[in-house]
Amino acid sequence: MMADENNTETPEIETPATEAVAEAAPAVEAEAGQDEGAQDDGGRGRGRGGRGRGGDRGGERGERGGRGRGRDDRRGRGGDEDGGEELIEKLVHINRVSKTVKGGKRFGFAALVVVGDGKGRVGFGHGKAREVPEAITKATASAKKKMIRVPLKEGRTLHHDGKGRFGAGKVNVRTAPAGTGIIAGGPMRAVFESLGVHDVVTKSIGTSNPYNMIRATFDALTSQTSPKSVAQRRGKKVADLLGRGGAGEAEAEADAAALTE
Repeated sequence: MMADENNTETPEIETPATEAVAEAAPAVEAEAGQDEGAQDDGGRGRGRGGRGRGGDRGGERGERGGRGRGRDDRRGRGGDEDGGEELIEKLVHINRVSKTVKGGKRFGFAALVVVGDGKGRVGFGHGKAREVPEAITKATASAKKKMIRVPLKEGRTLHHDGKGRFGAGKVNVRTAPAGTGIIAGGPMRAVFESLGVHDVVTKSIGTSNPYNMIRATFDALTSQTSPKSVAQRRGKKVADLLGRGGAGEAEAEADAAALTE
């Protein structure tokens, strides 16, 4: 009977201690796990820093929107350097770039933006940043600083045909009658839409690199001249230049008066 009593009393004495140890064990294991995690983080912190940005590729690719194939058309905000006028901002291309460092790779974005007022002024710029919005902001600011003025015929098309070249890229631009529309693709369309051209025919030959295509297009636009500028350079009247093709004086003067630039 004594043995039975001892056997029954022993569990009653040891049970609280056993339960206390069992309850404290998860907390101790959790603390040990945290300490080991901290040590691992201390040893592998730099490596994780290199891989952390690579792990966010999915979110970054979502922000890119298909490597910039679709253009983002936005109207400029008020209070710009150009007296608060509205500017047309078009996102032409976004490219993800990387820099290899000691701990891994650092990823960033490069943006190409075209800005114009729709009335004969246009510019382009590119910028790089760690995030897409910052890259677009830098590219837009750069484009606003490098805007050029292109003379337009009747405010809708170019005065004459032209050719542009940059690197391996070649472009041909041709004036077109009313109703033709903008026959251009990719980056060139963004340039003419921002410029305010409504009728133009273009052809790109060679590279399809958007940076080279944009620069070749601007090379063709900078060579554009108007009858007014030619007349001033030669010390003549615009009617004298327009009347050389066999047109009468009255018709030449009417055409000269109709020219806005």
